[in-house]
Amino acid sequence: MGRFAVDAVELRKEFGSTVAVDGVSFVVHDGECFGLLGPNGAGKTTTIRMITCASPVGGGRLLVTGHDVTEEPRLVKSRIGVVPQDENLDPDLPTRKNLEVYARYFGLSGAEIRERVDEQLEFFELDGKAKEPVNTLSGGMRRRLLIARALIHQPQLLVLDEPTVGLDPQARHLVWEQLRRLRERGVTQLLTTHYMDEAAQLCDRIVVMHRGSILAEGSPRELVQEHAGESVLELRMPASEREPLVAAAGGEVAVEAYGDVAYLFGEQAALSPVATRVGDHFRGLLRPANLEDVFLRLTGRELLE
Repeated sequence: MGRFAVDAVELRKEFGSTVAVDGVSFVVHDGECFGLLGPNGAGKTTTIRMITCASPVGGGRLLVTGHDVTEEPRLVKSRIGVVPQDENLDPDLPTRKNLEVYARYFGLSGAEIRERVDEQLEFFELDGKAKEPVNTLSGGMRRRLLIARALIHQPQLLVLDEPTVGLDPQARHLVWEQLRRLRERGVTQLLTTHYMDEAAQLCDRIVVMHRGSILAEGSPRELVQEHAGESVLELRMPASEREPLVAAAGGEVAVEAYGDVAYLFGEQAALSPVATRVGDHFRGLLRPANLEDVFLRLTGRELLE
């Protein structure tokens, strides 16, 4: 991992009196899948818009594929592929034509276009739908076509904004499989998602943003170990019933209560006796800690608008 696909130093963006991105710094290494996580309003979208040259940098320094986005935005745009959250395929064109027309924007020749379109259709298992109108494709197929389109000019960085939003589990897993295959090919990926299992499945490293700042950075495993621990015991019962159980767990267990649910974080050895005393799995659930626990512990459980 030599160069940085993204190098952000004290990146900042304000909208009037609102600070959307407040001096964040991070790097994306060539060849990795890097996740940018956070609740709505965390600053993820604003950061992505600056990286893709859709919004000017408000402060700090931002290099993408080694080039300053402020000084060389056209060059940066030519070296990145963007998969937007909102589908923007051309509904009047069939599957293959969507790729061919987009490829022409990058000055590719006819032979190059045919070769690359054939490759993308095969890789994303869309070759059997090449002549089909886009509006006849399933949601998963359209999402894969968006990714294929973003890769048609062989970008150095693939930016994926909520790449599986709205897909059913089967379609999501197929997209994950193909993104992992791209990662094996050395395609650098920058991913935003609200699906914590998606981030855990795909990302080599992650930053968690909240209110414009970075709260934590590391691999999924590192973040879980540092911020959630080994296991979580969920207790669904009134506070008066659970307080003796929490006390019995000892001081090495961290506790968070939200509504009628308490979350106990700690080693399985400390939590197992409590889970045994609860007994009923509808009232108590002992499970491994995961990335969603990290996310909620860092950003809170209150709904943010």
